[in-house]
Amino acid sequence: MKELRDRVAVVTGAASGIGLALTERFAAEGMKVVMADIEAAALATAAEELRGKAPDILATQIDVSRPDDVERLARETYEAFGAAHVLCNNAGVAVIGSVHEHSLADWQWVISVNLWGVIHGVRAFVPRMLAAGHDAHIVNTASMAGLTTAPFMAVYDVAKHGVVALSESMYKEFLATGAPIGVSVVCPGLITTNIMTSSRNRPSDLAEAGTHGPMAEAFGQALGERVAGGYPPSEVAEQVVQGIREGRFYIVPAQPEVKAGAALRAQDIIELRNPTLRGA
Repeated sequence: MKELRDRVAVVTGAASGIGLALTERFAAEGMKVVMADIEAAALATAAEELRGKAPDILATQIDVSRPDDVERLARETYEAFGAAHVLCNNAGVAVIGSVHEHSLADWQWVISVNLWGVIHGVRAFVPRMLAAGHDAHIVNTASMAGLTTAPFMAVYDVAKHGVVALSESMYKEFLATGAPIGVSVVCPGLITTNIMTSSRNRPSDLAEAGTHGPMAEAFGQALGERVAGGYPPSEVAEQVVQGIREGRFYIVPAQPEVKAGAALRAQDIIELRNPTLRGA
């Protein structure tokens, strides 16, 4: 997809961080933008600011973990603009802790947003895209945590590995069937976002968080400091637009030392050696 002007982009998790940067970048390309987020107030503020740059903005509050909400997002998108050319399944949350100390609610919350949110987006939009028959592109936000692993990040790693696997399979299916839909998976490294405070949106029925031992606490604090000094979200958005135009599957806006973790893991697998211990 080379030309983006006058086309329609849908972004979840659009009120802040990478999602907001994507909406701003798509608006700069002259696209019509659908902004979806669970935070009503932040979404309203972001949408109002974006309307000053691009008038064709639709904002709708949804919870991506709920299939009915995502189906409503698709329906409202097609009712407003008649199409969806770019879908960014971007919403995400995170928890830190040891595998044995996480609550069941930790697993349910993170996987329901980070993985099921992508699944719901694909199920709601792909049939409509295929029926329309026009070129389209799906961008799923994973993480470097989808290409490597770190201690105290098992819940997040599991969900993001799932996003990468889903995306790879979907890419191969579209290639095999000749479907006019491109697929990219975004695997950011350290990006300055609110991901470390995502518990602000944790639902009350999944509020029971696991315990955190001292090593997990120290890891989380160090990771938070590194995230605060990471790349700006605009860097991710720029690479996503380039990736869409190039039809590139892997989009990896990550620091060299973070990317090295994926190479190290791949080498562990190739040489059949035990996993190498490293940081985030």
